[in-house]
Amino acid sequence: MLHFSKFKIAIITFLTIFFIIITSSNFLNLESKFLNKKINLGLDLQGGSYLLLEIDNTPVIDQKLQNLSISIRNYFKERNIRIKNFKFIDQKLFFSVDEKYKKNVLDIFLDEESEINPYYPRFKSHQLDIVDDDDKFIVTYSKQGMVELKTSSQDQALEIVRRRIDEIGTNEPNILKRGNDRILVELPGLDDPMRIKSLLGKTANLTFRFVTNDDDDSFGSEKLMYEDSDEESIVSKRIILSGDNLLDAQPRMDSETNETVVTFTLDRVGAKRFGRATSKGIGRQLAIILDGKIISAPVIRDTIASGSGQISGGFTFQSATDLALLLRSGALPAPLNIIEERTVGPDLGQDSINAGMIALLIGFILVILFIFIKYKIFGLITNIALIINLFFLIGVLTIFEATLTLPGIAGIILTVGMAVDANVLIFERIKEELKSEKNNLIAFDSGYTKSRTAILDANITTLLAAIILFFMGSGPIKGFSLTLGVGIFTTLFSVYFIARLLTVLYISKNKEKIGII
Repeated sequence: MLHFSKFKIAIITFLTIFFIIITSSNFLNLESKFLNKKINLGLDLQGGSYLLLEIDNTPVIDQKLQNLSISIRNYFKERNIRIKNFKFIDQKLFFSVDEKYKKNVLDIFLDEESEINPYYPRFKSHQLDIVDDDDKFIVTYSKQGMVELKTSSQDQALEIVRRRIDEIGTNEPNILKRGNDRILVELPGLDDPMRIKSLLGKTANLTFRFVTNDDDDSFGSEKLMYEDSDEESIVSKRIILSGDNLLDAQPRMDSETNETVVTFTLDRVGAKRFGRATSKGIGRQLAIILDGKIISAPVIRDTIASGSGQISGGFTFQSATDLALLLRSGALPAPLNIIEERTVGPDLGQDSINAGMIALLIGFILVILFIFIKYKIFGLITNIALIINLFFLIGVLTIFEATLTLPGIAGIILTVGMAVDANVLIFERIKEELKSEKNNLIAFDSGYTKSRTAILDANITTLLAAIILFFMGSGPIKGFSLTLGVGIFTTLFSVYFIARLLTVLYISKNKEKIGII
């Protein structure tokens, strides 16, 4: 029926005013926290950087298998099972045992209660195979184990990337998983893309190790280059301290040397280790190593038992700030490689906004003119409902502080067309009803009622397509499907409540003057 109760009229009026105010908050600076919400502009509209990062899990696999090799050696040693020809080649562990122990070895690896088996088969992180010559065992990751390892690395890397970006203070970053070894980073409005690339490209694996200058170090040694020079030193492989023991790191100015340094604070375990190492190593150089390069190698002058210290290395304040940020956020579980990069300038973003708004304005004006010429006063009612529909659509996006992209604007333009389509179906149906029905009120009510099925079918099928696009598509497609999906709901509301209410108000006062629309 065309009847609207006073309660319904009040609700429609309230919602209309509410969404007009919410939409206006995008253009006004309102003091209220709730009314101060705004639509965020996407990368293509605001400008900024797009980075697709790929995780290199090779070092993680190597480290995990090397750790496993220690467990295997110790486990079999305790059981007097001698392991021979133990090798680590191409992410595989090779070893052999005497024939009489083969069954025992297999049973141990396949036994869910085995101490060596936090890996297999309960979690299926490793798989045991026998090669063709039947005298060696090969331990390697299973397919499921690789997926779990990559997923774990991705989750850890995602959290650390988020920490690093948050520390910089970037507004509204978009950080998402892609597959099981990639991370997408969108940074709207970023002024310095080179800095963020540098920060995300560093693993930030910090270790403290003694400079040994002795190839016969009992823990083994290796040559490492200094970060800012071609010099190199031989350092022990024994790790005195790692970045895992850091509680905090901050850039500071050294009052004595007037040099920029990074001060750090250790946790209780790290403070004990550091104090013990510095007390025994007075007079030795302690190399501070970041991602395989020596930052500095100061000589230990006294025991450091306070659990705090500083890193010097000819830093600028910016580089010291970045190093402190990396140390605070923690080391990445694996290196990240930038495999795709796009930078959108703010001028190009503004051009996209202008082009999108011009397209929306032209399309909107043409639709309004066509509807007004075609349906006269009812075309005017449709146009009013169409404008209110836009307020509802933008208002909903504003409440959720959605990110608007150029495809999102395309979705809004399509919503305008669909809203008009629904009204055209209704008015054409009313025309048919007026030919056979003398009572105008009944004809209008029948027109709204009988066209409902066609309108709902059209909008529901479009909504299903929008849902599929949202869940299956990537960033730009999601923006289009989001505005289109929200627009479908606001369109149905504007057609069956706002336009219908205005139509009721008009025909109630002009029952005899309506004629054929």
